Amino acid sequence: MQETEITKQTDVVALGELLIDFTENGVSNQGNPLFEANPGGAPCNVLAMLTKLGHKTAFIGKVGKDFFGTQLKEAIEQVGISSDYLYMDEQVHTTLALVHTFPDGDRDFSFYRNPGADMMLTEEEISEELIQNARIFHFGTLSMTHNGVRKATKKAIRIAEQANVLISFDPNLRPPLWDSLEDAREQVLYGLGHCQILKISDNEIQWLTGESDFTKGVEWILERYEIPLILVSMGKQGSRAYYGNFMVERQPFLQKNTIETTGAGDTFCGCILHYILEHGIDNLKGSNLKDMLTFANSAASLITTKKGALRVMPSREEIEANITK
Repeated sequence: MQETEITKQTDVVALGELLIDFTENGVSNQGNPLFEANPGGAPCNVLAMLTKLGHKTAFIGKVGKDFFGTQLKEAIEQVGISSDYLYMDEQVHTTLALVHTFPDGDRDFSFYRNPGADMMLTEEEISEELIQNARIFHFGTLSMTHNGVRKATKKAIRIAEQANVLISFDPNLRPPLWDSLEDAREQVLYGLGHCQILKISDNEIQWLTGESDFTKGVEWILERYEIPLILVSMGKQGSRAYYGNFMVERQPFLQKNTIETTGAGDTFCGCILHYILEHGIDNLKGSNLKDMLTFANSAASLITTKKGALRVMPSREEIEANITK
């Protein structure tokens, strides 16, 4: 693959998994469950939300050179994410995830990834120029489950740090993909030590810190790591932002026609990064954090009314209309 010369600064570069989420979509005439092949993967979902809000984004990752890989490449290009650094593996198939949705909209994942193409990304495929010219670099832990892609991820983080690029981290813990939860914990802690923006879910912070109280969990993190902005997503309980010496909490926007929660956290995270791109991360006030969380909560609620996430992100107008209705 020839590297495209970077002439314009990229707002957000993300590294990680791009995969097919097979989500349940009814039952066939024979009584068999039907599944819809939705493009997915947390980092690209984040980029899709940012792109919908007018930002320039690029993705670093790998899919298989197969039917699904081609579908995914076309999907991110259609929503406006640069695919110049999406590689296609000749030997290993695209990673697949089957998503079972519970009546309350929550999900359970089954992964077909032993190996999957997203695990095959190498250090040599990390573009220094791309990351150096980004305003924000975003990553999660699915690109840290195995040694080769872990090295690639850590190289990208080093490049971002050396170039003073703002780093965003979402653990996005998927226990079935780890050899052990101790291994997962070690990599999550690594991520905490290398980010300025942390988005973490309620169950993840409880698992990591052993604290059921989210504020105590955040205190546990801040005793060990200097992270200027921490966001805790709490599902149906809304979200919190911890910044400096204060915490702001905003209530959720609950939708009557929620289908599933896939992508809600990624949509939320994309909106947080959108706010930081527009306002910076320094000298934020309580009113800034309230506006930021309100916008992100609204967007996250809207994505729960749709199948999948990457192709169907809400527009700024839809998000604002949902806030004022």
